[in-house]
Amino acid sequence: MMKASPSVLAEHLDNNIEKLRHLGVRITNQRRAILKYIIETKTHPTVEQIYQKLKPRFDELSLATVYNTINLLVKNGMIQELVYHDGAKHYDYLLENHYHLICEECGQIKDVFYPRLTEVEEVAKKQTGYQVYGHRLELYGLCPECQKKHQ
Repeated sequence: MMKASPSVLAEHLDNNIEKLRHLGVRITNQRRAILKYIIETKTHPTVEQIYQKLKPRFDELSLATVYNTINLLVKNGMIQELVYHDGAKHYDYLLENHYHLICEECGQIKDVFYPRLTEVEEVAKKQTGYQVYGHRLELYGLCPECQKKHQ
């Protein structure tokens, strides 16, 4: 897995801000900060976690603003909504195709990069005649911290 440079992250932010403007969305400092946080984080945060992280920088930030912004980003395909065994909705920005490894005990989510699985879409299309738009693979197990608890 390659770590994206600050310039690549800034380019993704600028491109998504431009897409939002094109959709007629007003770009506030709060919306920009929420999108920037989602692009830069590797933690797959919930709306509540995003709110807690950004609230110290924005006194006027409300939980409703974070929910509304996240819903706008999901609706327009800029971020992914992930729901796992804890029932909470987590959010992820796709800098590059990847999969998720989820700890079944604590719920921690890690990105796994494995490019060879991209051919599964073409195989599925050939076998079924479907027009395939994408796929999602999830792996489950115990993270190193939870494994230590069981030793």
